[in-house]
Amino acid sequence: MSRSISRKAFGGIAVALWFSVSPAVATELDLAAKIDLLIAAYPETLAGSANGVIQFREGGSLPIDDGKEKDHFAKLATGDIEDSLSQIYPVGACETRPGVNDDPGRIRSDALMMRLYGVSAKEVEASLVSVAWFGQRFRVTKRQGAAAALEKVRDELVARPALKRYLSPSAGTFNWRKVAGASNMSVHSFGAAIDINTKFADYWIWSGGKPGRVPKYKNQFPMEIVTAFERHGFIWGGRWYHYDTMHFEYRPELIAIAKAAGVSACR
Repeated sequence: MSRSISRKAFGGIAVALWFSVSPAVATELDLAAKIDLLIAAYPETLAGSANGVIQFREGGSLPIDDGKEKDHFAKLATGDIEDSLSQIYPVGACETRPGVNDDPGRIRSDALMMRLYGVSAKEVEASLVSVAWFGQRFRVTKRQGAAAALEKVRDELVARPALKRYLSPSAGTFNWRKVAGASNMSVHSFGAAIDINTKFADYWIWSGGKPGRVPKYKNQFPMEIVTAFERHGFIWGGRWYHYDTMHFEYRPELIAIAKAAGVSACR
């Protein structure tokens, strides 16, 4: 699928402009291939898969597919592992405008996230470490390498002083809570997400959007920030139909799946 991309100066920083529709999948990946990449992304906790379940290093298992037919909003509310991998996230230096309800990564399995990071605020807090972030300090989980990955993002971006105003003040990291207006857990609950400067943010609820009916937004964050996060395993809420452009969350399996499938935001 062809797309036209140009670049223009935005606050002295090059920004990619979008002129086409969401990228197509270049290579079809079956569920088994996606599960292999999921397991490889979290070797600290995931041991393997067999007979339709994910196996954990500390014992126990979790079904990959609960066998229930769900629409998009049911997947958001009660997603299983298969649901969480059903939409492929596009990576790259270009902006994307997803189709209606195309929210790659916004669908998650709470049961899996709790096995990866903790089943309660107290358990998650036991693994939080302090990470310096452009004049602030935040608590981020060390589990699954999330804190180390965020430090790599910071170290890459600190070399670009013009970007600091977009990154700080940050709206924070760890906050045990559900997604606003929803029943599923936010990735902030697990200390594996960060919101950057709200001054430049667009959020579908703030814009007056309704589920499945969201107005378009004009991105204000330089794509250099997005690509730095993606290089280190984070996905960007600006690639969701129900967008949250200040939001980045650690989901290395989705970055790995995108690369394996050849899904590029610029293709």
